[in-house]
Amino acid sequence: MDLEVSRALTIPAAELGWRFSRSSGPGGQHVNTSDSRVELSWNLADSAVLSDAQRARLTERLAGRLVGGSVVVSASEMRSQLRNREIALEKLGNVLRSALAPDGPRRRATKPTRGSNQRRLAAKGQRSQTKQQRRRPPAE
Repeated sequence: MDLEVSRALTIPAAELGWRFSRSSGPGGQHVNTSDSRVELSWNLADSAVLSDAQRARLTERLAGRLVGGSVVVSASEMRSQLRNREIALEKLGNVLRSALAPDGPRRRATKPTRGSNQRRLAAKGQRSQTKQQRRRPPAE
């Protein structure tokens, strides 16, 4: 099943790598015998569907997640392998969508208002008074 990340990017099923293993968690004795945990990997370095700009952006944004040039997600939330496969596809799609999303607007630098500065200084003064009242009186 192909993974549609956006209108501009659809990853063919042939480029997706699946691995299954035994999952911890709910399922009772059944979980000890079935391979319901799913690992989905996609090698973005060797992918034929990416443009150079997309590849550069994904490599830069996912640098901490890449394992040998591949993005790996796992799913073991459900007892069913089929449902975990769907969840893994969803997770990979979300990771790639957020990495390909354009940057948000730049922060506009602002100064604190006079009122907020006065409130801050008043709060500091109040705190100072509270702490001074906690001190022992000077010995005479």
